[in-house]
Amino acid sequence: CTYGESAFKDRKTTLTAAHSNRPTSPKRAEERKRQQRQRPQQQAKCGIPLSRRRAVAEANNKESFATMSENGDKKSAEIQTNEAAAKMDDLKLADKGGGGGGGGGGKKKKKKGGGGGQQKPKEPEREWTPDLQEDLDRMLAVGEECISEGELKGLITAKGRGSGHAGFNLYDGFEPSGRMHIAQGVFKAMNVNKCTFKGTNSTFVFWVADWFALMNDKMGGDLAKIKIVGHYLIEVWKAAGMDLTNVVFKWASEEITDRADVYWPTMLDVARRFNITRIKKCCQIMGRLEGSLTSAQVLYPLMQCTDVFFLRADICQLGVDQRKVNMLAREYCDAAKIKRKPVILSHHMLYGLKAGQEKMSKSDPDSAVFMEDTAADVERKIMAAYCPSKEEEDAGAATAGEAADAGKESMHLTVDNLKNPCLDYIKHITLSPPGATFTAGGKTYTDFDSIKSAFLAGDMSEEELKKGLIDELNKLLEPVRTHFTEDERAKNLLEQVRQFKKESLTPSAEKEIRRLNLPKLGKVPAGCHAVFAPLPSARPTLQEALDALTRLRLGPAGRPTVLYLPDWAARVCNACDADVKAIDAYYAVFLAALRSLDPTVIEGTTVLRQSEAILADPSNYWISVINVGRHFRLDDVMGPGMKDSDGVGIVIARLMKVADVMGMEPASIASSANGAAASTEVDLIGRYFDEKLGGMTKPELPRGDGPSIALQSREDEAHRTDNDEYFLLDDPRREGKAKMKKAFCEPGNVEFCPPVAMAAAFGLEGGSEIEIKRSEENGGDVSYKSREDIERDFASGALHPGDLKAAATAVVLGVLEKLAEGIKKDADAAKAGKTLKAFEKKMSKKKKK
Repeated sequence: CTYGESAFKDRKTTLTAAHSNRPTSPKRAEERKRQQRQRPQQQAKCGIPLSRRRAVAEANNKESFATMSENGDKKSAEIQTNEAAAKMDDLKLADKGGGGGGGGGGKKKKKKGGGGGQQKPKEPEREWTPDLQEDLDRMLAVGEECISEGELKGLITAKGRGSGHAGFNLYDGFEPSGRMHIAQGVFKAMNVNKCTFKGTNSTFVFWVADWFALMNDKMGGDLAKIKIVGHYLIEVWKAAGMDLTNVVFKWASEEITDRADVYWPTMLDVARRFNITRIKKCCQIMGRLEGSLTSAQVLYPLMQCTDVFFLRADICQLGVDQRKVNMLAREYCDAAKIKRKPVILSHHMLYGLKAGQEKMSKSDPDSAVFMEDTAADVERKIMAAYCPSKEEEDAGAATAGEAADAGKESMHLTVDNLKNPCLDYIKHITLSPPGATFTAGGKTYTDFDSIKSAFLAGDMSEEELKKGLIDELNKLLEPVRTHFTEDERAKNLLEQVRQFKKESLTPSAEKEIRRLNLPKLGKVPAGCHAVFAPLPSARPTLQEALDALTRLRLGPAGRPTVLYLPDWAARVCNACDADVKAIDAYYAVFLAALRSLDPTVIEGTTVLRQSEAILADPSNYWISVINVGRHFRLDDVMGPGMKDSDGVGIVIARLMKVADVMGMEPASIASSANGAAASTEVDLIGRYFDEKLGGMTKPELPRGDGPSIALQSREDEAHRTDNDEYFLLDDPRREGKAKMKKAFCEPGNVEFCPPVAMAAAFGLEGGSEIEIKRSEENGGDVSYKSREDIERDFASGALHPGDLKAAATAVVLGVLEKLAEGIKKDADAAKAGKTLKAFEKKMSKKKKK
C-alpha cells in the first residue's frame, strides 16, 4: 500500500480530531498544563527551537513519503526515514558544539554502529557464479576434510575472484629436515596449483619452518644447515611444476626476527590460554609419545598456532596429521574473541610403502619415493611395496614388546581397511591432475574406482598395477631429475643435503652458545647481582616490596645490582589477565614503593624490563629458550608442584627465566626461599649451567625473603582475602589502622605475631628503637633495640598485646605515609595507581558475569 501526501494529511487530521474528543480527567489536564510550562526549558536544554525541529521533521517526512509514492518501495522509505533521524541527531550535536546552548545534561552515550543509532544497510550478497563454484570445488578436492565448507564458501565470496578484495591467503609450513618425498613434492605442487588457479585471487604462503627444525633437533640443531635444506626444498617445488605466480616463500627465522615485537607476544597470548593437557594432544605432529616430550616440543604447537595469525592465513592447507594444532588455532579464536576463524583444509596423508606404515618416513628411505630417486630406485621400491588385494585385520599392528609410536597413530579420516599404498599413489598422485589417465595391462582407465575394482576382482594383476604406477611416477619425476642434474645450484644443494644425511649430526659441545648477551649490549653491568621482581597483580603488597629489597641486599658490597621486571613472563602466566597496561602500572607502583622504602638501594640498581632485553636481540634469545627446552624433559620443568591441568604458560616462563639468567650472566642471582616453584626454577638454572654451559661461570644462587608481615594465618581458602591478610602499597591511613587492629596477636605467641614482625621489619631499621608508651602502673615506658627483646617480653607477658599493637600501628602509619608521599611525587606511579584501581574494578565486574 502506498500513501500520498494528501492521504497522510487526512490520516493525521483524523487522528488529531479523535484525540481531542477524548474526555480528559482533571488529573490528566493538570499534568498536560505542567508539561506545557516545562516545554520552553526542555527546548533550551536541547538547544534546538521546537519550530526548527518540526520544520526539519516535516520536510523530511514530505521527502520520504513522496519517494514512497513515486517508487512504491517501502524499504527505501524506511532507510530515508532513518537518514532523516540521523540528520536531526547531527543537527543537535552541531548546535550544542557551536553555540554552547544548554547545560546541565550528561553526555549522551553513543550507540554502536554510528551516530544516532543508525545502522548501515547490509550490502547485498554477491551472486554465486559458476566460476566461484569451480574455485570452491577445486579447493575441496584438495582436502580430505574441510572445516568448514560453509566458511570456505563465505571466504571465497568475500575475498575471491571478482570481489574487489586483495585476496585470501593459504598457508602450509614445511620443516627443512632432509630429502623431500613425493608427497611433499609432486603431491603438494598439484594441490598448490589447484588452490592458486588463475583468477582465484589467492596467494599460497609457504612458511619455511627453520625455527621448528631447530626445535626438533634436525640437522644437529645447526640453523645454517637447516637453511640449506630449505633452499633445496624450494628448488624441488620449482622443478615439480608448481606455478609460483601466486606463491610466496617466507623464512620463519627471518620473519620472526624482523617482527619479533608482534610474533612473540602473540605466541605468549596463545600459550596463556591453554593448559598442558591440551598442548600435549597436539604433539602427535612431531611423532612423539607424550611421556617422552622435551619442553621444546611443547613450544612447537604453540608457535605453529601463532604462525596462522602472524601470517594472516585465511586457510590452513596442511596434512591431516596437523589437524590437532590447526584446531588449536580455531579454539584460540574462541578464547581471544577473534570473529573469523581460519578454514582448515587438510590434505590426505599418503601411506608408507611398507605394511603398517600410516605415513611416509624420511628416516626410512624405502618407505617412500623421493623426489631425486632414479628410475631404478622407483622401480625397486614400488615392486617391493605392500600391495594387498584383501583386507588384513592385523596388518601393521605393533609386535609384542614394541612401544606404541605416536607417529603410527592413524592419520586418515576416511575408512580404508585395505590400506594399499600403490592404490593410494594412483588415486592421489597419478589421477590428481585434471584429465589424467592410468594405463596398466594394456588398458587405460580414467577414474580410480574402475582401477580399484579391476585390481580387487583379479582383472588386473599386482605386477601390472605396479608397472603402470612405475611408468607414471617416472614421468612426473623426470623433470625434477633433469633439474637437479643440469642446474648447478640445484645440483650443489642436493649434494650438500645428501652429505648431511651421511654425517653424524649430533650437536657439538664446542659450538658457540646462542644466547642473549646483555652485558655486551650495554643493558646490564658485567658480574652483577640480579633479582627478579614478582609477577604483578592488581593489588601490590608491602610484602612483595619487602622481599625484593631483602634479595637486593643479599648481593656482596660493591657488586652492581640489577632488578629484572619479567613483564613478558607475566603475560604468558596470565598475571593481571595479561593486560599490558595493568602489568606496566604494577611495576610503576612497585618501583616507586621501593624508592620510598629504601632510596639508597634502588639508587644504584639497574632496572631492566624483560621485553626490552629480549627485543635487543630476539633471535639469539629465543634460540636459547628453545635450547633450554630441548635439554629438559617436560616433567623436569613442571617439577613436583605442577599438574597437566595447569597453564602451559608457566612452563614457557620457566624456560624464559633460564634464558634470562644466561643473558645477564650474573655473578649471583637471589631467589625466593619458599615454595616448590622457586625451588624448581633454581634447580633448572643450576643444572643447565652445570650440564650445558661449561664455558660460562655458574652464578651464586642465594635464596632469601623478607620477614613475613602477613596479618592473618588462615588455612581455609574461603576465608582468605587480600584486604585483611596483607598491607597494600596504596593502603590509606584508615586501612592501615583497621588492618593492624584486626591482626592476629595471641598473647605469648611469638611464632606468628604480625605486630612483632611489622615493628621489627620497619621500626628497627638503621639502629632505630621502638618506644612503647604506657602508664607507670603498667610498667612505664620501654624501648626495644632488637626483635629478640620484643619477643622475649611478649612471650613472658611483660609486653601486653594492646601496647604492642599501638606501637606497631605507629610504625605502619609511618610506612604508609612514606609510600603515599613517594607515589604521589612520581607522576607515572600516581597515574599507574589509578590504572590498577580501574583494572581491579573491571576484573571484579568480569567475575560477576
